[in-house]
Amino acid sequence: MSWAGLAIALSGAGVLVTGALAALFLRDPVAGMVATTHRAEQLPQVMANRYVAMLVLALGATLYGDMKVIALLFAAFSYMAFHDAWIYARAGQAVAKHIGAGIAALIVVVVASLAMGQSV
Repeated sequence: MSWAGLAIALSGAGVLVTGALAALFLRDPVAGMVATTHRAEQLPQVMANRYVAMLVLALGATLYGDMKVIALLFAAFSYMAFHDAWIYARAGQAVAKHIGAGIAALIVVVVASLAMGQSV
């Protein structure tokens, strides 16, 4: 197997593990927290870490300049923002900032998708 093939296989394994954790958290958030050994009291620090990771991903996609990568990444960002808004709305909390972030990310998706349709 080539290095590229191995990298794709390992990436696929990461997809499976991440997908299983996503399903667990969606089905039972408490069990997800236990399975991943996350602690609610450290959530602010964990969120800081997540925003740094999202920054690195956005920077990498921007520098790479591939419209497919940009569209996919910002579609994921849009999903996160809208899902957070939905969670907060169900709890009776403010949602405007999350909806704004979701719309902003969705605009990037639309513009990148339109750019894919243009001939160079």
